[in-house]
Amino acid sequence: MSDRLFLRLAPDGSLSWLRAGGVQAQAGAPPAAVLAAAREVVVLVPGSEVLLTRASLTARNRAQLLKAVPYAVEDLLLAPVESLHFAATAAHDGHVGVAVVARDTLARWLDGLGAAGIEADVLVPDTLAVPVDDGQPTLLVEADRASLRLAPWAALSCSLGELPGLLAQIESLPPLHVLDCRHAPRLALPCTVVAYAERAGDALALLAAQARALPLNLLDGEFAARRRRRHDGARWWRVAAGLAAAVVLLAFGALGAQVWQLARTSAQLDQDARAAVLATLPDLDARVFDRLTPAQLVQSRLGRGADGAAHARGVLALLERIGPVLAGSPGQVQLRALDYRNGVLELALRAPDLNALDLVRERIAMLPGCKAELTAANPGADGVDGRIRIDATAEREARQ
Repeated sequence: MSDRLFLRLAPDGSLSWLRAGGVQAQAGAPPAAVLAAAREVVVLVPGSEVLLTRASLTARNRAQLLKAVPYAVEDLLLAPVESLHFAATAAHDGHVGVAVVARDTLARWLDGLGAAGIEADVLVPDTLAVPVDDGQPTLLVEADRASLRLAPWAALSCSLGELPGLLAQIESLPPLHVLDCRHAPRLALPCTVVAYAERAGDALALLAAQARALPLNLLDGEFAARRRRRHDGARWWRVAAGLAAAVVLLAFGALGAQVWQLARTSAQLDQDARAAVLATLPDLDARVFDRLTPAQLVQSRLGRGADGAAHARGVLALLERIGPVLAGSPGQVQLRALDYRNGVLELALRAPDLNALDLVRERIAMLPGCKAELTAANPGADGVDGRIRIDATAEREARQ
């Protein structure tokens, strides 16, 4: 698309721009005339701020897909899901490509672009535009930073000074194809290089050439870009306005029906909850629901005696004992979830293979007073998802 305009946002907030097909980027924000002539504005943002990954996921529609993505990649995240924004490709063969960025970071980028009079149609991490042809990892070297794309959904970015140490830490690093955009001597890299292109050209021009078919847009979901208005004649504006009005009316009608249905469902659930509480606690007066919800009432009853404290002590003591076993387990065994009831703790684990999972069970079973049983093992593409049930009631009864 010859009327595409590419911009690159550097980590320090500076901008450079290039028309599609250009060979040399220009510093600063593009002039207003250039922006007005562009039918699509693509902004490459710092890949160091964006996590790229791949998830096994299927969904019936786009809305369901975006809701499910955060939970599919939750074990890779270091920040709360609520503070992050997720964008994803369309599902293909049960897999989606995912990009994760902090909401505050994305909002800061958009605010900075808006202050410069720029309305982006597409935001994409610059690491996603580094070529990776036929599975060949590519290292893009610039004056002050480097971007390494190891696979379609695996990339990283760092300063040029950090690059040798970072490459040395990557295990089983395949031979690299290096694109060096600097006018400087060739870098000495602690890895195998299959091809090294010196003075490879302008970095933004190289990235723009690879960004013809963009796999995703960070302006997804609630950050979806608004279509920029074009002056194509008053007649088309009237048609668009009429269609918009019809859509709004339909949307309000559908929303009203949905609200009414949700209100009925909520009232029915509340009645069911009250009936369940009264059946479980027959000594209650139904008028107590005028002051407390069913959930509050059950929580208050559970917290009256020492049972709640004993339950907490039991699970904490058991976790304290099996914690070193999990921490010392070989093969990158991950704890996905746990459930504790009546002295029985059930762990949901992910292990690289069945042997690693069974080794964890054996080590737990060796703890005094613990019985460990492997209750489920489901092989998957990324390893084995399994469940181990730990019964510590024998030791508790001996102590009593």
